Amino acid sequence: MSDPFVLTAEGCKTRQRRLLEWMQHQRLDAVVVCRRAMVQWLTGCYYPELFEPLAAIQADGRVLLVAPERRLPQQDVPAEVVPYEAQWHSTLRNDQRAAAAEAFRQAWPQAAGWKRVGVEYSAAGPHLTGIFAEAELADAEPQLYYLRRRKEADELKLLRQAIGATGAMYRTAREIIRPGLCELEMFNRLQATAVDYLGEPLTGTGNDYASGERGGPPRPRTTEAGELYILDLGPAYRGYFADNARTLSVDGRPTQEQLAAWECICQVFQMVEQTVRPGLRCQELFQQVQEHLDQYRPGAFNHHLGHGIGLFPHEAPHLNPHWNDQFELGDVFTVEPGLYGPELRAGIRLENDYLVTEQGVELLTPFPLELA
Repeated sequence: MSDPFVLTAEGCKTRQRRLLEWMQHQRLDAVVVCRRAMVQWLTGCYYPELFEPLAAIQADGRVLLVAPERRLPQQDVPAEVVPYEAQWHSTLRNDQRAAAAEAFRQAWPQAAGWKRVGVEYSAAGPHLTGIFAEAELADAEPQLYYLRRRKEADELKLLRQAIGATGAMYRTAREIIRPGLCELEMFNRLQATAVDYLGEPLTGTGNDYASGERGGPPRPRTTEAGELYILDLGPAYRGYFADNARTLSVDGRPTQEQLAAWECICQVFQMVEQTVRPGLRCQELFQQVQEHLDQYRPGAFNHHLGHGIGLFPHEAPHLNPHWNDQFELGDVFTVEPGLYGPELRAGIRLENDYLVTEQGVELLTPFPLELA
């Protein structure tokens, strides 16, 4: 039986076509990527951080994947696949990037004649760029990040699966939360829940597991009655990151102050679902939410409103006054309003994930929002 949770050849070809359109406008002979997330986006193959694969696409549509020889793809891949030696006698090499670049040079000798090549400026080193030393280099990284915003159907399957794991984690959290629970036990139980749900190890984890704080890693500390426990969870499944948050009352008896703040925050999601459409400026939504939450107390909300998710925990669109993004069809993004203060012990943050559609948004996290 085929695995439904992989990036498909069809999806990869769609992403490749979108990149080729941009390459034609930029008069590029090729784009070469070496970040693992970019390799996965282009070819469908996920590799953990121990490995250094490469991928390239020529203007004629040919695609090359340079992959660890013991990790060659098992699924249909729309690319020529060339192995490189990532390990010698089971020992991982520290010079994998040089080995992969040499395998690339031998497989595609025509690269030496390219005139204009797109690369990731922040990642492409001399092992790679030396292959086409006479070419003019262009920074393809901003465009690659932009193209990653539109999630194809195969990517959405992986994201929905990762997000589904957070739903299971919150169910476990509601079952076990109590005064005296160690934060490390909460962390361990939730990680185990996610692994059970996904049926395999996580490829990433996060974010906040500290009780009575606005965030932070789990500590060897026990929860106290009256505290609020912000759980901001970001398990990654085969390279794709979920990210959403719920806040729970440790003793199940939230105060009137806590309930008032919770109600104010919940109203933000109504605003989002009523107003977000393709073309809406993220700064405009941020400002509306900031004004709304300032009614509780100015300064109680003092961080970003959200961000895109995908092959990195924080992607575009940025719901943040430091960016001027617009919502676009196919964006998957988070909305995470929060209010903080000593009267809340120590605050509430709720976070939902959404998909931008032609009609508006689809809620991807239909999990209970209640404090208890």
